[in-house]
Amino acid sequence: MSSQPGYFVGIIAVVIAAVLWGTTGTAATFAPQVSPLGIASVTMGVGGLLLALVAARPIARHKTALFNNRLLVLAAAMNVAIYPLAFYSSMKLSGVAVGNVISIGLAPIAAALIEWTFDKQSLNRRWLISIAFGITGVVCLTAAKPASSFENTATSWHNSVGILLGLVAAFTYAMYSWIARRLIDRGIASRAAMGSMFGLGALLLMPVLFVTGAPLLASVNNFSVGLYLAVVPMFLAYLLFGRGLTVVRASLATTITLLEPVVAALLAVTIVGEKLSLTGWFGIGLISACLLIATIRRRVKSKPTPLHPVSESST
Repeated sequence: MSSQPGYFVGIIAVVIAAVLWGTTGTAATFAPQVSPLGIASVTMGVGGLLLALVAARPIARHKTALFNNRLLVLAAAMNVAIYPLAFYSSMKLSGVAVGNVISIGLAPIAAALIEWTFDKQSLNRRWLISIAFGITGVVCLTAAKPASSFENTATSWHNSVGILLGLVAAFTYAMYSWIARRLIDRGIASRAAMGSMFGLGALLLMPVLFVTGAPLLASVNNFSVGLYLAVVPMFLAYLLFGRGLTVVRASLATTITLLEPVVAALLAVTIVGEKLSLTGWFGIGLISACLLIATIRRRVKSKPTPLHPVSESST
């Protein structure tokens, strides 16, 4: 079991990753000519290849273990490829607000249900309270956030499809996070696990990038936006996320990423010029309370032979 300092380093790593992910919406507004599929494929595609490249040595060292777990790695890669396509398409069809609520707000529930199904991990009262705070906060924040230039006027049919795609995004995000943690628990280094998952996922996204990525080369501005999204919110953030998963359960990690819509809202206010109402600030407070409840562990008295070690998330 990891030490307390190591646990908090993992928490900080996931928090930084969530902050970086929160910049994606604002960054995308600087390249309105690029389609959601183009943004998704360049972010995960190029970023995933970079992750695989820097993880070449760890992947080589763990090649036998990765081959023995090849079905898990392949399943993770498929989820990695599907997630951004579903996430950005959900925002296009249902709007940025609804897309974020469904995709990000429901991911912790999806992760916990996955852990409950496969790991027999119980869902206790503390976790349920923190999730209730978090999801309520996301709903308040999104309800108070004006539509961005990326959002279209959705018809009822478009909205329904967008919500469905948001659910797909939430599940796939939670699933590849859970698989990454499982690979790490089986002795595979986090860089090897993340590099192999995202490298294969990136290869699956290459055809989409070839079809939709032409506008990225149409101007220096569009290219710069694509480069930023691939290197910072994808490559760097997922290195940090993988580091966090070495000591943090997938359900807790996805709960911490509820910080993402908070960052996105703050950037929208300070950079894009959107207004945030009192309801929005109340939502930020609820999400902060969610993170506090979910991440701070109660101190326990040291015992010579503890019967049950404290879990990463105390859930």
